[in-house]
Amino acid sequence: MTSTEGNSQIIATATKGTMLAAAIALGGLVAGPALAKQTDILETGSSLLYPLFNLWVPAYAKHHPELKITTQSTGSGTGISESISGIAQIGASDAYLSNAQMKQHPGMLNIPLAISSQMVNYNLPGLNHDHINLSGPVLAGIYDGKITKWDDPKIAKLNPGVKLPDHAIVPVHRTDGSGDTFIFTQYLSFSTPAWKDKVAYGTTVSWPAVQGGIGAEGNPGMVNAVKNTPYSVAYIGISYKQATDAAKLGEAKLGNRSGHFVLPDPMTVQAAVKATASKTPTDERISLIFAPGKNSYPIINYEYAIVKARQPSAQDAAALKRFFDWALSPSGGNAPHFMKAVGFVPLPKAITRLSRAQVKKIS
Repeated sequence: MTSTEGNSQIIATATKGTMLAAAIALGGLVAGPALAKQTDILETGSSLLYPLFNLWVPAYAKHHPELKITTQSTGSGTGISESISGIAQIGASDAYLSNAQMKQHPGMLNIPLAISSQMVNYNLPGLNHDHINLSGPVLAGIYDGKITKWDDPKIAKLNPGVKLPDHAIVPVHRTDGSGDTFIFTQYLSFSTPAWKDKVAYGTTVSWPAVQGGIGAEGNPGMVNAVKNTPYSVAYIGISYKQATDAAKLGEAKLGNRSGHFVLPDPMTVQAAVKATASKTPTDERISLIFAPGKNSYPIINYEYAIVKARQPSAQDAAALKRFFDWALSPSGGNAPHFMKAVGFVPLPKAITRLSRAQVKKIS
């Protein structure tokens, strides 16, 4: 695990009266007992959500010093498994639980906290300042070994006039259980039937053997792998855009369902949200990948907190409900300055209402 993925612990001290005043300022208290002693909460999982939690935790601790939140970047797969097992109170995940997982663990909640997107980055000497076009079928071809050179006719067709190198492509994939892998392979599955039939999607998949392909752990590992490997390509969460820019990596325009090529930005992400969010069910388990619309960015998703509805104590339940109440507030964790800092967009009001309804189930 890299230093950027280490634990972040926020501990402070203040009075019970300060805690109550801060809660009232946020629009009212969540039902439950007052927190008379320190409560320890472990958040672990998604490296895509990790930067946001590391902004949220110190901001929240200023008004709620009785709560100690420890954050870990371990990958969505670990976040899911440790929230189910009870090791962690919050499993951060880019992926929702499957039907099979929900049937096996019916007491779990999938609570969207924000909306993120995913980049496809590359290290092409001489072309990193350009935005080359890549599509789901082309990326599926790269990751299953059918497209092996950057100047392959299928890539050249998407990029007329661009002098692509006659060099082997180095695809980079995550080796840990990853929500980024989940949403990337959903994009490949939804855009390319052959990929869906052969590999499908998940937080882990059986990656086809590709000569020269490499694996990396976490989003920081993906950034470093592409930075250090000319002619490579990888999928990286938007909250690491500052890192990919610092590494001077290229960023692809991705083909959407309408055949247009777009970058992830507030306009294209919001277009995809508008096209898909209204279909969100009450349990909020839904894919937002490959949304219709000419301006829709094709890889966006809810960032989930995976949480047990039944907590081991009323103290833990009250602490979690207060934190999520703040995180979902447009004047709290969903405030524009938090979202902008990590490239996320806030939840639409209708989705915030659904998430708040789920938070009320915590006891």
